[in-house]
Amino acid sequence: MVKNPKPMKPELDKNILIFLLSAIGLIVFPHVYHIPLTVFGFFCLLLSWRFIGIWKQNWLPGKLVILLLTVCGIAVLYSQHQGLFGRDAGTHLFITALGLKLLEIKKERDLYLISYLAFIVAASQFLYEQSILMAAYILLVCCVLLATLVCINSRTAQTLAALKTAVIITVQALPIAVALFVLFPRVEAPKWMLFNDRHQARTGLSDSMEPGSISDLGESFERVFRVKFAGAVPPPGQRYWRGPVLSYTDGKRWTQAAFQKPLVKPVVTGAPYQYTLLMEPQDKNWIFALDMPQGFSAPLTQNAAYQLVTSENPDKRAEYKVTSYADYNTGPISPSEYKAATQLPGEPSDKIKQLVGQLHGFDSAPDDFINRLLKHFRVEDFHYTLTPPVMEENPVESFLFKTRYGFCSHYASAFVYLMRVAHIPARVVTGYQGGELNKVGDFLEIRQADAHAWAEVWLENRGWVRVDPTAAIAPERIEREINVDRQFAYGIATANNYLPGPAYNWLKQARQLWSNVDYNWQRWVINYDNKSQSNFLSSFGINDIKTMIYWMIAVIASITAVLCWFLLYQKPKSADKVLLIYNRFCTKLAKHGLVRNAGEGVKDFAERVKIKLPEQAADIDRLTDVFIRLRYGRIATGEDLQQLKTLVGLFKV
Repeated sequence: MVKNPKPMKPELDKNILIFLLSAIGLIVFPHVYHIPLTVFGFFCLLLSWRFIGIWKQNWLPGKLVILLLTVCGIAVLYSQHQGLFGRDAGTHLFITALGLKLLEIKKERDLYLISYLAFIVAASQFLYEQSILMAAYILLVCCVLLATLVCINSRTAQTLAALKTAVIITVQALPIAVALFVLFPRVEAPKWMLFNDRHQARTGLSDSMEPGSISDLGESFERVFRVKFAGAVPPPGQRYWRGPVLSYTDGKRWTQAAFQKPLVKPVVTGAPYQYTLLMEPQDKNWIFALDMPQGFSAPLTQNAAYQLVTSENPDKRAEYKVTSYADYNTGPISPSEYKAATQLPGEPSDKIKQLVGQLHGFDSAPDDFINRLLKHFRVEDFHYTLTPPVMEENPVESFLFKTRYGFCSHYASAFVYLMRVAHIPARVVTGYQGGELNKVGDFLEIRQADAHAWAEVWLENRGWVRVDPTAAIAPERIEREINVDRQFAYGIATANNYLPGPAYNWLKQARQLWSNVDYNWQRWVINYDNKSQSNFLSSFGINDIKTMIYWMIAVIASITAVLCWFLLYQKPKSADKVLLIYNRFCTKLAKHGLVRNAGEGVKDFAERVKIKLPEQAADIDRLTDVFIRLRYGRIATGEDLQQLKTLVGLFKV
């Protein structure tokens, strides 16, 4: 026969509920950035209602109201149209269910159920954010939640002692958790089990380019990828990270060419750059490699425009090893490629033709025309800006002859257009340029603010050659470690200019130190998949699952043995005050032949003593009751301790 769950004492209800509800509030709080405000607001309403119910129990809802609230919760979930499966739908459901369950706390088993549900909600946070700060935060709030379970089971309302116990339990469990993390076989989930929530848009480069499209990213500090070089880091002028190549234009918009050609492997010379890319989650399957990528392995492939793409899910962080060469020759151009690289939306205007003629684009070698055009950008009144004026009609002509203010996309598109007017094959390349060197970890960080567009021109006996017209007008945009806008964001105002000051240098060092910690956390913890595990364990001679399992069992057994020895065979601690006082009582009795036997209970010993000393039975009962209340009871005060001292002191045999 199953016994009914035992209700808690009223004195303990308030303390434990405050502790538990506070922990649940801390657990759900970070989800405010990930779930709709309606779901979060509904949960906050239920949590606040339950908090009020601690002191106003008659305000708690009855069964009918709880039923109506459940219907409201279902309506709130349905209004989000997240379906039945997936990360967001599951998270919303668990948070709503947790809030509703808070209003049904009646027995201890309800506290256990709510605690276990709260652990699931805490774990769901890692589906959205996996930073080291979030991991530390979730570990902290889980310790608080574990402390509530300690309070319930130990029958004590001393929250600080419960927190200490919870921390000790967590620290003891960490070695086994680390061993399981490193050695337990990591199995990738089947694709049919992956429910991706892609409704959250990500900013970044597009597969097309219009005037001003890249300048929108110029003020974004969002990280795109990080790069760790095996050797020397290339200088800023060679840090061109290749992305989509755009060949077709309608006069305003540039897109990728529709044709496909066999990929001709470039002839590379010089020393290679070997590096590891850590890509952040993105919408596209593009991998931004240093020009010109030649050494890579699956799942990476290279398309006809020498851009790297991956066959893996780009929506998760991934690491790739790539080798690139700064000196290369792509060889001859095919007829279809030539046609795509000289395409124009229509007959150029007379102004355009006149400008090309003035720069000897029709009657000189391509190299000479390129140099004259770059000099034209440099000498004439052209300006580089992140906020160019709007050019809706004929953007190339408006930029060249009217505004003369533009971002890298304006210079690249105008340059390529003029090359094509002179019948020189050219195309626009988009990607990222530069990157900030983290001197603490010796790696590069590339952010959306590094988005860039440049040109490629096909030259006889040289193949596709990179030409960056932006460098002619704004060389500081290329030859820099950190752009002007980031200096503005982190700099100090001095005199009439915004220049880096001591505070900026201190903030930069602190930011780079933290970025290095986060980089290693992402590489060695978050990105520790089956491939990384295999590579790591193979260095220790663990090359198959059978050996891995043997090692895992051996390591866990060793850790368990050490913990058991520490817990069971450590030197006995000195007795606490309560036990010391009671031992004085036992010492008085032992002098008269009344010795407490090993393993004899306190009450059994008291009954035996009362038989020998019946006239002092009342004092023995009082003393024993106070000791039991102090030693094993749920509620004890300092007055009880003083009373025990007095009773033992006055006791005479």
